[in-house]
Amino acid sequence: MILAVAPRDDVHAAAVSRALSARGEELIRLDLSRFPRRGTIALGVERGPGQLVLRDGRRTIDVSRCRAIWWRRPAPFALPAEVGPPALRGFALAETSAAFSALWLSVRTRWVNDPVRTEIASRKPHQLAVAAAAGLAVPRTLVTSDPGRARAFLRACGARHGAPAAVLKTLTPLPDRHAFTRRVTARDVAALGALRHAPVILQERVDGVDLRVTAVGGRLFAMEVDARDTAFPDDVRQDWPAAARTARPARLPPAVAAGIRAVMDRLGLVYGAFDLRRRDDGEHLFLEVNPAGQWLFVEDATGLPITAAVAELLLGRRGGAARRGAR
Repeated sequence: MILAVAPRDDVHAAAVSRALSARGEELIRLDLSRFPRRGTIALGVERGPGQLVLRDGRRTIDVSRCRAIWWRRPAPFALPAEVGPPALRGFALAETSAAFSALWLSVRTRWVNDPVRTEIASRKPHQLAVAAAAGLAVPRTLVTSDPGRARAFLRACGARHGAPAAVLKTLTPLPDRHAFTRRVTARDVAALGALRHAPVILQERVDGVDLRVTAVGGRLFAMEVDARDTAFPDDVRQDWPAAARTARPARLPPAVAAGIRAVMDRLGLVYGAFDLRRRDDGEHLFLEVNPAGQWLFVEDATGLPITAAVAELLLGRRGGAARRGAR
């Protein structure tokens, strides 16, 4: 059994499920939003192997018997509406999270990716430091809640069309909204005092062609997109139909490919979706890596066989072995 921890409506999990089914293998999807609302958990500690059992409605899953676990995009836990007051709801969700964390830490199987390593790898400032240490070029970046430091950084970035030549990113996703990368505006500069309440990522804006590199085990699938003439040149996701017209498979310089693989190794990942920007002079700059990034849009635009590679990775057959749970 291969387990995918993902929402039931996740299209990537559905695509991999079909690929595995064609190979005579089964993918079972586990939607954590059903816990503790409809499901139960049991961790037995005893001599010898313990019990690691989930019951999701009528289905029982012995997690200790999983051939591999795909930590795709776990949904948040959910409680029945009648549970209250808010303090009790918070306690119940915290206890559920603690129990599941213990379960994941107890499993010894192939992980794609290990949830602890995924959590660490998701921190954007940490990614940049790791990428720089691995030999990849990175843009000048500042993470700060200090308005004075932010103003000095933006001045150092220069200006274009009356606004700083810089972009703004959040450290975590915004509630119920996509966290798009966008240019810093004059209005943002005027509101820098608000940084005292929450830090932000400021980064010099790099002009060039976007690259999406999907790393599956040791295999790299690269796509380039020139979004400079679209309405949203700083984040191709905001107008993908327009950007997709320029999408095509890309070749990576050997040093860049080696750097990406080094980042994967140092972060302990076996799957990662990398965003880079290639300047007109050919220099490639690392922007970020998503340990559970989407790839179907890349596959649709380029024909690169990423779904098949993910299925093979879960089976442990190609592109490098997925890491086991030992830490």
